Amino acid sequence: MTVTTAQETIPDTTPAGPQATPEPPPRPTRTLLPTTVIGSWSVPDWLERAKTGIHHGSVSRSQLADMHDMAVKAALKDQEVAGIDIVSDGELRRDNDIDYLLARVPGVEVRDAVKAFYFDYLDLHLPRPIPDPGPGPLGLVPDLEFTLAHTNRPVRFSVTGPFSLSRRLRCGGAAAYSERADLVRGLARVLNAEARALAAAGAQLLQIDEPLLAGHPEDVGLAVEAVNIVTEDVPVTWALHVCYGNRYARPLWEGHYDFLFPAVLDAAVDQLLLEFARKGDEDLQLIERHGWDRVLGVGVLDVKTPDVEAVDVIEKRIERALQVLPADRILVTPDCGLRHVPADAARAKLRAMTSAAAAVRDRIQKENT
Repeated sequence: MTVTTAQETIPDTTPAGPQATPEPPPRPTRTLLPTTVIGSWSVPDWLERAKTGIHHGSVSRSQLADMHDMAVKAALKDQEVAGIDIVSDGELRRDNDIDYLLARVPGVEVRDAVKAFYFDYLDLHLPRPIPDPGPGPLGLVPDLEFTLAHTNRPVRFSVTGPFSLSRRLRCGGAAAYSERADLVRGLARVLNAEARALAAAGAQLLQIDEPLLAGHPEDVGLAVEAVNIVTEDVPVTWALHVCYGNRYARPLWEGHYDFLFPAVLDAAVDQLLLEFARKGDEDLQLIERHGWDRVLGVGVLDVKTPDVEAVDVIEKRIERALQVLPADRILVTPDCGLRHVPADAARAKLRAMTSAAAAVRDRIQKENT
């Protein structure tokens, strides 16, 4: 693991070789308050229809693959135009936060591959323990390579964490795992094998999402143990995102992040990305009280509403975080993914966020001259 702070220059992830398309114009890197997204991007209506159509025979897999390529390129362009420093593929190839990964895990069986609506969850079953995953078991490398080939900005590439994946998988009793903790560890080893392949393919920033952990706070120790299995011996910058769920733009749970601490201090990650916009900044005191000593991703956009925050409101949210951590340890982010935010609102929210970060950054630099 390499511990990288926001103070370091954002790395160049421009790919080489004939597959690369013409690059967007180069731009200065941010050394203070870089902006990033959490992962998912607004899904166009036409892509939703196509994703559902694949289950009912109205769209072919090759047609959908072409549509995914177009949607990812458009999402990258939207983020670049908005001024985002660290972009993502928008997770637009994935139906939801579980199926795309879990259905590819060695040994997992799909009981019924047809869904009424693409965003529904598959019925996934594990009849026996997960076999040796081998290299790159989930096949995500082509997704990463496509993204790297279509942007000159650093890329944040996300995987759903082993704890959350385990909550959507039915096991075949003692024939699979007698203890759910062993299932979580097994999934973590699969993700570690995938992360090694992604790192070899050029990934520099990998993120683990645990959207279901807030509903099972008693298992935070197990979740952190599993995170450390995922990150072991994978030399990239690692991020951990923990939220309260984002199913159809609604939280699955409410509460505070006190359940994370102090266990999360043992997580072998470089960045911790949390939501603060919707919930308020009360939990910032946990960061100070427990001495989080790495980068904090401060959620400043509420993704549960299409309403676009005023720039000065976002500035205040950033400035409150600056009372707890120095600017070189803060990332400016939305609370969570933007999947359920209409595209126009998502673009406007990101523009407001980058404008606010720039204004606060300018004030800091003037104060230091």
